[in-house]
Amino acid sequence: MNKQNMTEQAKNIFPWMIMILMSSVTFVGILSELMPSGVLPLMMADLNINEIQTGNLVGYYAIASAVFAIPMIALTMQFNRKYLLLILLSGFAVSNIVSGLVHNYTVIVALRVIGGICAGVMWPMIAAYGMRLVDPRHHGKAIAVIMAGTTLGISIGMPIMTAIGNDFGWRTEFIGLGVFIFLIALISVFLLPSTPGEKLTKSSSPFAVLKLPAVLVVLLLTLLGVIAHYGVYVYITSLVDEINLAGGIESALLFFGIGSLISVLLAIKLTDKYLQLLTVAMFALIIISMVVILVFGRTTGMGHFAFFLWGISFGPLVTLFQAAVSRQVENAKDVATSVQSSVFNLSIMIASSAAGLLLGVYSPMSLLYFAIALAVPGMIISIFAKQALGRAIR
Repeated sequence: MNKQNMTEQAKNIFPWMIMILMSSVTFVGILSELMPSGVLPLMMADLNINEIQTGNLVGYYAIASAVFAIPMIALTMQFNRKYLLLILLSGFAVSNIVSGLVHNYTVIVALRVIGGICAGVMWPMIAAYGMRLVDPRHHGKAIAVIMAGTTLGISIGMPIMTAIGNDFGWRTEFIGLGVFIFLIALISVFLLPSTPGEKLTKSSSPFAVLKLPAVLVVLLLTLLGVIAHYGVYVYITSLVDEINLAGGIESALLFFGIGSLISVLLAIKLTDKYLQLLTVAMFALIIISMVVILVFGRTTGMGHFAFFLWGISFGPLVTLFQAAVSRQVENAKDVATSVQSSVFNLSIMIASSAAGLLLGVYSPMSLLYFAIALAVPGMIISIFAKQALGRAIR
């Protein structure tokens, strides 16, 4: 058996250990981004800054991710994937550890921007890296497993890290995460396979990718889906208070998290074969869950059920759109997913701003109508987007 046949045979066997290791990278990636939001009062008091300045520590990170994703992916395409990921993990670790040690707000902002740049490269490249290690039949499965780390980070990681921050101080939380990231990097040195980069050509540039109609459809669906979800999620506490949900925000997040975890498992199993159906279902479920909250949200049990349904819709959000855009290109999947990742981050910022404006005039219930208004066209487009969602390049 020659070397090429051995490589192909290896690709047919799904590398669970490697994919779970990559999932741990997305797990710490989302924690690095969101951690300040769980310990805002502690950081405000320690650094002597106001609420807006503290919130900006998340905002600057997200902006850096969105702005630098495409140019940095293009710049690093020729780098060995393993070594690039190790550099990014080191960037995450240093950003968090040094942030936990210094007392100057401006320096922490700079470190958050560095972390954001690392995230802007990591999110699209790790999905493309994972796809190169498996047979094309398992591309969706690989993305689903890798991106499951984001759902676990939001539903499990954030409550744990926030508890650590509240009990031992926000600096301990940041330094602890940094050390954990270094541990993941050390394991990655031994377990991750070395994979060469790709040459950036005219046909694989971001501009070439944006000329593909199917890619534009996926980007539109990303915009609609992400704004619909995050427009409500960013202000989930206000919504829970408005409907007076039994058990409060903890109860809402518990049912939301359970639904998210279930949908991630379904995405791992079904994305490769039923991408279009799952995308339609994702939009349909957010519509149903928002309607249930509007009509029955104050009824005991129904509100919790609505948050559970919403979690099922929310869980595979990243997976579906990254799998869809990666199907449209044979080479330079890093570039395609970086374009999608930039639109994803931009959509979160739009969602936060638009929802904030609505809350300034109307009640939190208006956010539900906002989500429905975006999800309905998203579902309709998904039904007819057979080329963008139903065809995989082989």
